[in-house]
Formats: sequence, C-alpha cells, structure tokens
Amino acid sequence: MQAGRLQSMVDWLIDGAQSAPQVSSFVTESCERIVACGIPIWRVGVFVSTLHPTMAGRGFIWRAETGVTMTSASYGAEESDDYLSSPLSTVYNTGCEVRRRLRDADDVGNSSFLASIRAEGVTDYIALPITFSDGQREALSWSTRREGGFTDTDLDELRAIHAPLSRMIEIFLLRRTAAGLLDNYVGPRAGQRILAGQIRRGHTEIMRAVIWLSDLRGFTPLSDRLPPDAIVELLNRYFDCQVAPILEHGGEILKFMGDGLLAVFPVAEDGRDMSAVCQAVLQAARASRGNVASLEYTVGGERLGAFRFGLALHVGQVLYGNIGGGDRLDFTCIGPAVNLAARLEKIAGTLNRTVVASSAFVEAFSEGWSDLGEFPIAGFRCAEHVYGLIDETLSEES
Repeated sequence: MQAGRLQSMVDWLIDGAQSAPQVSSFVTESCERIVACGIPIWRVGVFVSTLHPTMAGRGFIWRAETGVTMTSASYGAEESDDYLSSPLSTVYNTGCEVRRRLRDADDVGNSSFLASIRAEGVTDYIALPITFSDGQREALSWSTRREGGFTDTDLDELRAIHAPLSRMIEIFLLRRTAAGLLDNYVGPRAGQRILAGQIRRGHTEIMRAVIWLSDLRGFTPLSDRLPPDAIVELLNRYFDCQVAPILEHGGEILKFMGDGLLAVFPVAEDGRDMSAVCQAVLQAARASRGNVASLEYTVGGERLGAFRFGLALHVGQVLYGNIGGGDRLDFTCIGPAVNLAARLEKIAGTLNRTVVASSAFVEAFSEGWSDLGEFPIAGFRCAEHVYGLIDETLSEES
C-alpha cells in the first residue's frame, strides 16, 4: 500500500526527520505534517517503556490545540483497572491493532479512557503496535473528531507510514534511554559529556566547585546487626534525605560510596557566583540535616531513629572526568580539594558535629558559622581552620 498523500511525510522520515531533533518536536512536526496532508487527526499518543528507577513508561500526547504533553506511568500501573480496560492493554498483550468507533456511549464499554476521549469529541480511535528491531513492543494511537471518523483511505495511509514512523520512534527512544541511564548513574553534567564523546581515559577538565562529602554515623554497627535487605532499604531512605535537597539547590551527585555520598556544586569560572552557590549549598545542608534527624526506620518490630550523619563542605578546584583501568572507567572528580573534604568529614565525627566547613567555604559565605579551631590535616602540610554551624543544637553536639 502506497502512502499516497503522506509520501512527503515518508520521505521526511526516511531522511531522518532532521528538522525535529528532540522527541517533542518530532511528535509535533509529524502530526502537523499529517494534518497538512489532509488526514484529520486530533489526538495522537506515543507510548514507550523506559529504563528508569521510578518510572515504567512515558507517553507523548499531541492534541491539535495544545501540542505535546508528556505523561508518565509508575511501576504497577499495568495492573490498574484503567489500564486493563484500555485499548493499549490489548495492543501490548496481543500485538494486534485495536480500532474503536465512538458513535455512542455503548461503544466505550468499560474503558474509562475511551469514555474520556469521547467526552472530548473523539469519534474514532485506532491503536497500533510498534515493534522495535529487537522485538520490543510499544504502542501508537490516532484519534479524530471528524464526523463519521476515519475513512478507509485515512487508515490505509496511516498504516502505510507506520513502519518508517516506528523506526524513528525507536531511534528517539534509544537516545532518551541512553541519556536517562547516564543521568541516573553518573548525573546529567557527566552524562552530557559522555554522550558528547568524552569517553577516553584521561579525558578530564579542571572545575571549580563546592564539594559535599557526607557519611552516616554508626553505619558499621548497624550493618552488623541488621539483615542485608534492611541495610539496603535504610541506605536508600538515608540517601533520599540528601539527594532531593542537593539537586534542588543545583548540585550533582557523583558517587555513592557505601554510606558515603560525594556531590559537587559547580561554580562559575570567574567566581562571581561563589557566594550564591555556597549559600545554596548551606540551604541544602540544613534541609538534609533536618531530613536525617527526622528519619525513622522499623525492622523486625524494632524502631530505629536518631540517625546522624557528618557533612564536610569545601571549595576548590577538582579534576573532573574519566579515570580507571583498561576499558573500565569511572566519571568522577579527584584532587587535593576532594581529599581535604574527606579529612574534614572525619574531623566532623571527632568533634561530634553534623556540618563542618573549610576556611575557603566560610570566606565565600561566612554567615552562620563559628570557628571550631585549627586542626592538623593528615597528608597536608598546613593545618586548617574548621568551622561549625552556629545553629546546631546541644543535643547534636553532645
């Protein structure tokens, strides 16, 4: 079957849809081209699975009046009544095309989704399976509000462009999956550099940043008395206490090291944003401190609480990039500044302090700190003034 009116659309897809480099612009331009060719689509849905720790799938929904909106499906959504009664469930489970004419209320059956789009004026709906080159199955749907629905010619031509459209959707999904996995495992800044080709060992850059290095107090005895699955769950909840504030205030998580966490907050090269960055870091530190203080965990009927952690903050230059052996690399940061932050975190434990900072951090943002004294730093020639937060309570210090 020839694409007919949509031949120009097919040619654009075969050429790689180069005018639409992002998935949202690709969906938008695809739909607008189809409308311009005379097929009266009103709503289009592209539904794909994801490799993401909290999200099972994404939907890209185009409407003629509003353009593209994105939806997400959490794990377990495939067991909900709304999904099981929807045409997508049939497409995913059987790999078969599903068409529903929505002429009256009886045509929606028990599907809340079909009822909702009929209420928006949809008269005809068709969903088709997208089969990727590795056999993975996804879904694509077309809807119209034209009286009488789609014609046979409309449907034949939509089916005719389905294969090249599916290939482009697969390409976009692979790109998003790669970028998403890198975001999850190395962070967005490092992920962008890796995708841009910074993948050889020794590819590094010097970056000025605020360094955040934290550690859970008393983790060793906890791990000795709790079962492994409880330790994993506890660590995940503990890290949740810090990750959200760090990301909210402009930081990037570089590494989880047992119960330790290494993050950086990049500073502009000219240093003009240093004070603002340090202020944001301090806000994240206070939020994390409160989150950890309120953390409670129950295992085997035993209620664990009063968790504490130590956090060291320092400002300095770090070497940021690929380090490793052979073809096994790690995208991380190293340098004397990171080593100093690690030493300061140990001093925080010795002083029974939650948050400490270096003189470099306090010089950039001095509000809220008290001088705890000067301490020798293992491996460094000079001693370092260490500062603690004034607002730490006596119970935290004792």
